[in-house]
Amino acid sequence: MTERLFYSYRLSDVIKNQEQTLANEINSLSEHEVLNTSQEDMVSYLIEKYRINPLEIDESGIQTDYGDVSTDVSKDPSRAIYDRSKPFYITGTHITFYVPFIGDLDLFKCRPSTFSLRPLMATVRSNEILFTYELVDGGRTDIGDIFNRDLRDTQDHVVRIATDVGRFNSSLPRDASNLIDARREKLLRDRNLVAKIGYPLRRAQDRPSTFITPDVKRRITPRKPAPSSTPFNPEPVLALDDYEHILSVLSNMVTVMEQSPRAFRGMDEEDLRTHFLVHLNGHYEGQATGETFNYEGKTDILIKADGKNIFIAECKFWRGSAGLTEALDQLLRYTTWRDTKTALLLFNRNKNMSAVLESVAQTARKHSGFKAEKGIKSETNFRYVFGHRDDANRKIIVTILVFDVPV
Repeated sequence: MTERLFYSYRLSDVIKNQEQTLANEINSLSEHEVLNTSQEDMVSYLIEKYRINPLEIDESGIQTDYGDVSTDVSKDPSRAIYDRSKPFYITGTHITFYVPFIGDLDLFKCRPSTFSLRPLMATVRSNEILFTYELVDGGRTDIGDIFNRDLRDTQDHVVRIATDVGRFNSSLPRDASNLIDARREKLLRDRNLVAKIGYPLRRAQDRPSTFITPDVKRRITPRKPAPSSTPFNPEPVLALDDYEHILSVLSNMVTVMEQSPRAFRGMDEEDLRTHFLVHLNGHYEGQATGETFNYEGKTDILIKADGKNIFIAECKFWRGSAGLTEALDQLLRYTTWRDTKTALLLFNRNKNMSAVLESVAQTARKHSGFKAEKGIKSETNFRYVFGHRDDANRKIIVTILVFDVPV
């Protein structure tokens, strides 16, 4: 059916509705889902579900067709028609242009923030737009020019829509994360409030362990991540400020190495690790339980709380991408608690430091436990979120620090 393009709805209203629907879904998430599901997985699911696919027109794939058409000319004043109260058909010619596109076809009904008042009439199908023009009595010979003008106007609207939609899509990860954080804080406040009352808490016994979303139109339906089956309990965690301070202490050792290269030349992993540990103990030795560093075996620098590791750092020489994957596997095996904050210290004794840094970024993203990149703090400082190998909902922050040490 032929309709007017970019006219029926305001795109700004459609986007606001999408934002509100997203907020409604997050606010309806159960305590079990919010507290026992990886936030990164939940955000990825919500992005996939609520992202608006912008339109793209493929001009290289345009095709044409033509044929006979019965055209009503009863309203044409230049024709001698005695009874204009009913249709008067003559045989004319139709020329149709088929314009392929990808994206959400409903966007053809939406007015962007700026738009043209000139009406554009076409038929929209699942993956193409049909511009049809009818000619009678030989008709006009400038149909190509008319179509090109309509196509240019369509492209202008598509570009404007892409700009408006792009702003919404780019804000989705941040908005979803903020809304989940707010929901999580609200649930924890409620839980703490009820816990202070002192009476046993009744829980529903028929709570589902997995959740599948309803269909999303014209897309492969994203699957909502399943929460962990074990009940959520508050766990000992290292404050982010303390974590950042620990990493700054570790990073400052680079300056020490650069100023005294002879002292570090020829040291093995254990010797280098001891220097880091001594430096850290100068900041944290004698502090409250759970913030005292301990030395275990040959590989661990750690902080314990309630008998569990809440900060772990591993020290390794750079031995290629396979060695980094093995080091990440080892680090993830040592983690037990949600939100555990870890570090991997890599000592490079190769000459090509730039190649090492590039390989670190590529290898970390390809790891089976990789969930998200948390940004690069500096040229030699990378931060990622990984999932525990036994529980994908257990979030582990891994900061990789790369040091160029003397041979």
